[in-house]
Amino acid sequence: MGMPVVHFEIIGAAPATLRDYYAGLFGWEFSTGDATTEKVSEPGNYHFVDGAGTGDGNGINGGVGGGRDFAPRVLFYVGVPDVEDALRRAESLGGKRLLGPEPESGGFAVGQFSDPEGNIVGVAGPLG
Repeated sequence: MGMPVVHFEIIGAAPATLRDYYAGLFGWEFSTGDATTEKVSEPGNYHFVDGAGTGDGNGINGGVGGGRDFAPRVLFYVGVPDVEDALRRAESLGGKRLLGPEPESGGFAVGQFSDPEGNIVGVAGPLG
Protein backbone atom coordinates (compact mmCIF):
# COMPACT_ATOMS: atom_id res chain seq x y z
CA MET A 1 0.00 0.00 0.00
CA GLY A 2 1.28 3.47 -0.89
CA MET A 3 1.91 6.36 1.48
CA PRO A 4 -0.83 9.02 1.78
CA VAL A 5 -0.78 12.74 1.12
CA VAL A 6 -1.22 14.20 4.63
CA HIS A 7 -0.79 17.96 4.31
CA PHE A 8 -0.68 20.78 1.77
CA GLU A 9 0.89 24.22 1.90
CA ILE A 10 0.36 27.44 0.03
CA ILE A 11 3.28 29.79 0.64
CA GLY A 12 3.78 33.36 -0.50
CA ALA A 13 5.21 36.77 0.33
CA ALA A 14 1.86 38.09 1.66
CA PRO A 15 0.34 35.21 3.67
CA ALA A 16 -2.50 37.28 5.17
CA THR A 17 -3.65 38.24 1.67
CA LEU A 18 -3.45 34.59 0.59
CA ARG A 19 -5.53 33.51 3.60
CA ASP A 20 -8.19 36.12 2.78
CA TYR A 21 -8.19 34.97 -0.84
CA TYR A 22 -8.65 31.27 -0.04
CA ALA A 23 -11.18 31.97 2.71
CA GLY A 24 -13.26 33.91 0.18
CA LEU A 25 -12.73 31.40 -2.61
CA PHE A 26 -13.23 28.11 -0.76
CA GLY A 27 -14.73 29.11 2.60
CA TRP A 28 -11.65 27.86 4.47
CA GLU A 29 -11.31 28.81 8.14
CA PHE A 30 -7.85 29.19 9.62
CA SER A 31 -6.38 28.63 13.06
CA THR A 32 -3.14 30.31 14.06
CA GLY A 33 -0.12 28.11 14.55
CA ASP A 34 3.44 27.87 13.40
CA ALA A 35 5.18 25.76 10.81
CA THR A 36 7.48 23.02 12.02
CA THR A 37 10.47 25.16 11.05
CA GLU A 38 11.16 28.82 10.20
CA LYS A 39 12.50 27.57 6.85
CA VAL A 40 8.86 26.91 5.84
CA SER A 41 7.26 30.17 7.07
CA GLU A 42 7.94 33.23 9.20
CA PRO A 43 6.92 32.66 12.84
CA GLY A 44 3.34 33.78 13.42
CA ASN A 45 2.54 33.81 9.69
CA TYR A 46 1.55 30.16 9.29
CA HIS A 47 -2.13 29.35 9.74
CA PHE A 48 -3.74 25.92 9.50
CA VAL A 49 -6.78 24.60 7.64
CA ASP A 50 -8.41 21.62 9.38
CA GLY A 51 -9.42 19.07 6.73
CA ALA A 52 -12.24 17.86 8.99
CA GLY A 53 -13.89 21.27 8.53
CA THR A 54 -13.90 21.16 4.73
CA GLY A 55 -16.29 19.52 2.29
CA ASP A 56 -17.69 16.31 3.70
CA GLY A 57 -15.20 16.42 6.56
CA ASN A 58 -12.63 14.22 4.82
CA GLY A 59 -10.33 16.93 3.46
CA ILE A 60 -6.57 17.08 3.85
CA ASN A 61 -5.11 19.32 6.55
CA GLY A 62 -3.16 22.25 5.21
CA GLY A 63 -1.51 25.54 5.90
CA VAL A 64 -1.10 28.96 4.33
CA GLY A 65 1.94 30.96 5.29
CA GLY A 66 5.25 32.42 4.21
CA GLY A 67 6.41 35.98 4.55
CA ARG A 68 8.35 38.71 2.80
CA ASP A 69 11.34 36.53 1.87
CA PHE A 70 9.38 33.44 0.79
CA ALA A 71 8.87 32.55 -2.87
CA PRO A 72 5.35 31.53 -3.90
CA ARG A 73 4.68 27.81 -4.15
CA VAL A 74 2.07 25.15 -3.62
CA LEU A 75 3.35 21.98 -2.01
CA PHE A 76 1.96 18.70 -0.73
CA TYR A 77 3.45 16.44 1.95
CA VAL A 78 3.41 12.65 1.94
CA GLY A 79 3.36 10.88 5.31
CA VAL A 80 6.40 8.62 5.64
CA PRO A 81 7.70 6.37 8.44
CA ASP A 82 11.18 7.99 8.37
CA VAL A 83 11.87 11.43 6.86
CA GLU A 84 15.63 10.95 6.47
CA ASP A 85 15.15 7.58 4.78
CA ALA A 86 12.56 9.03 2.38
CA LEU A 87 14.91 11.88 1.43
CA ARG A 88 17.75 9.42 0.81
CA ARG A 89 15.47 7.28 -1.38
CA ALA A 90 14.36 10.37 -3.32
CA GLU A 91 18.01 11.21 -4.02
CA SER A 92 18.88 7.65 -5.00
CA LEU A 93 16.06 7.68 -7.57
CA GLY A 94 17.28 10.90 -9.23
CA GLY A 95 15.73 13.58 -7.02
CA LYS A 96 17.50 16.36 -5.15
CA ARG A 97 17.18 17.08 -1.41
CA LEU A 98 16.14 20.68 -0.80
CA LEU A 99 15.30 20.74 2.92
CA GLY A 100 15.52 18.54 5.91
CA PRO A 101 14.92 16.82 7.95
CA GLU A 102 13.78 19.87 9.93
CA PRO A 103 13.98 20.22 12.82
CA GLU A 104 17.05 18.05 13.20
CA SER A 105 15.90 16.64 16.54
CA GLY A 106 12.60 15.78 18.16
CA GLY A 107 9.89 13.40 17.12
CA PHE A 108 8.27 15.04 14.07
CA ALA A 109 10.11 16.44 11.05
CA VAL A 110 9.58 17.60 7.49
CA GLY A 111 11.72 17.47 4.39
CA GLN A 112 11.47 18.60 0.79
CA PHE A 113 12.97 17.30 -2.43
CA SER A 114 12.67 17.98 -6.12
CA ASP A 115 11.82 15.11 -8.44
CA PRO A 116 13.75 14.52 -11.69
CA GLU A 117 11.50 17.08 -13.46
CA GLY A 118 12.03 19.75 -10.77
CA ASN A 119 8.65 19.42 -8.99
CA ILE A 120 8.96 20.05 -5.26
CA VAL A 121 7.39 17.47 -2.92
CA GLY A 122 7.40 17.33 0.87
CA VAL A 123 7.68 14.40 3.28
CA ALA A 124 6.52 14.47 6.90
CA GLY A 125 6.84 12.07 9.80
CA PRO A 126 9.28 10.78 12.39
CA LEU A 127 13.03 11.17 12.10
CA GLY A 128 13.47 7.44 12.31
